[in-house]
Amino acid sequence: MQNQEPPKIEFPCPGYPIKVLGENAHDFQDFVIETLRGLMPEDDIDLLGMRSAPSRNGRFLSITVKIVAQSEGHLSTIHETFMSSSRVRMVL
Repeated sequence: MQNQEPPKIEFPCPGYPIKVLGENAHDFQDFVIETLRGLMPEDDIDLLGMRSAPSRNGRFLSITVKIVAQSEGHLSTIHETFMSSSRVRMVL
């Protein structure tokens, strides 16, 4: 069996997908957008390609948006910022 290293990300990385999962509330998508706007220029957020999907029972909502990731540190900051909110259950 051969060990494979994960692919290296070259920064800046356009089209990097961020998925945020939280309680299904009418303003959850707006919350995700506003949080991202506070962390990067709006031009680095692909709002037109944003997708949302409710969970099977409708309790949760996932929002997927592509961004221009600037660095590993930038991705860590995005993750930490979302996870510090009580509205967010998971960030991928």
